[in-house]
Amino acid sequence: MATARQKIWGWYFFDWASQPYSTLIVTFVFAPYIKELLDDGTRAQAAWGFGVGAAGILIAILAPILGALADTGGRRRPWIWLFSACYIAGSAGLWFADPAAFSMFTVLCFFALGLIGLEFTTIFTNALLPELGTREEIGRISGSGWAFGYVGGLVALVIMLCFFAENAATGRTLLGLSPAFGLDAEAREGTRFVGPLTAIWYAIFILPFLLLVPDTQRAVTGSLKTGLSDLKRTIKSLPGRPSLFAYLGGSMFYRDALNGIYAFGGIYAAGVLNWSVIDTGIFGILAIISGALFAWLGGFADARLGPKPVIVSMVLVLLLVSIAVAFTTREAVLGFAVTEGSWVPDITFYVLGALIGAAGGVLGASSRTMMVHQADPARMTEAFGLYALAGKGTSFLAPLLIGTITALSGSQSIGVTPIIFLFLIGLILLAWVKPEGDRAG
Repeated sequence: MATARQKIWGWYFFDWASQPYSTLIVTFVFAPYIKELLDDGTRAQAAWGFGVGAAGILIAILAPILGALADTGGRRRPWIWLFSACYIAGSAGLWFADPAAFSMFTVLCFFALGLIGLEFTTIFTNALLPELGTREEIGRISGSGWAFGYVGGLVALVIMLCFFAENAATGRTLLGLSPAFGLDAEAREGTRFVGPLTAIWYAIFILPFLLLVPDTQRAVTGSLKTGLSDLKRTIKSLPGRPSLFAYLGGSMFYRDALNGIYAFGGIYAAGVLNWSVIDTGIFGILAIISGALFAWLGGFADARLGPKPVIVSMVLVLLLVSIAVAFTTREAVLGFAVTEGSWVPDITFYVLGALIGAAGGVLGASSRTMMVHQADPARMTEAFGLYALAGKGTSFLAPLLIGTITALSGSQSIGVTPIIFLFLIGLILLAWVKPEGDRAG
């Protein structure tokens, strides 16, 4: 029987195991690789937007239903097994992004399968958070877990850059080596190995979670009809729970904006600043280090101040950063022209990346703490299903808006501007959120 501390560490390992999908695939390695294959930043950003958006629609539809079913059926572990399999299969399938026989449709299908696996396993693991400590402790636990996940993503990224991801021009990794295991640099097998590496990483590091974190929810007899009936009743009750309603609405927009930055940060830098996969990876290392440090520190701020002031301040930081990103190009930074070949745009983007990592890490950890404060303790998995719906209910909106505006304007800089407005809407809606939820009334 695992001790309370072992259960917490087992729960941390889910973040460690799953983070590389976001770090390596969504943002810093695979997305820039897609840009290199298409040889057109605008086309790549538009295609990536449509792919991420399509996956988001499916996640938004199914997330609250699955959460309600898990609460009705009583067990979470079978769902974690099922969607872990989706995560592993989807990420491993990205190996088939062969430049000699590239199919964007096939690649996006595998990508979507892995992303669905990531999002749905997260619903059930997040629902375990209130069982790991008191209400005063869960902010620190959430922040530490988020930081630990960032460290896992950092280690995986360093391994990828140093030993596998090759520069398209030189065929060498960041250390000047040929890709490990005899992988063919000409066929970009080193960079394509990002998919199998992510799958293997997850399969190994999910084991502490599976061994140390029990499926503690009482097993009851449930049904699809009962689960859907309970979900319908919960959704109908939301207007009568204004704090929870406002929080779900606010987080819907600011998390969509944050996911937009994560999904398009690498492909934006690759297209606008002409960065290689390795350049973008170094940018990712800086962002992840700041994210891990500040997620950990943010957990203590959350425990001391409560999650709401932490969330509001981080959304404000990200709003300002997103404006700065839209005004950073190779020709000008924040409206000021720079000379050809200047390092100022690169340095500026590195700084902005560190700020995105820091604020995003704190925001992610405090947001799930806030959900525990707002939710009905007896319906926690359903609540995190609704939380996933809030995160994905408009998740197709940012990618599709970015994809559409990029395609129409022919400009990646103009294409990312919807992120600014999504952060602003989220910030406004947070004004109606009570720190302790509707129970405070």
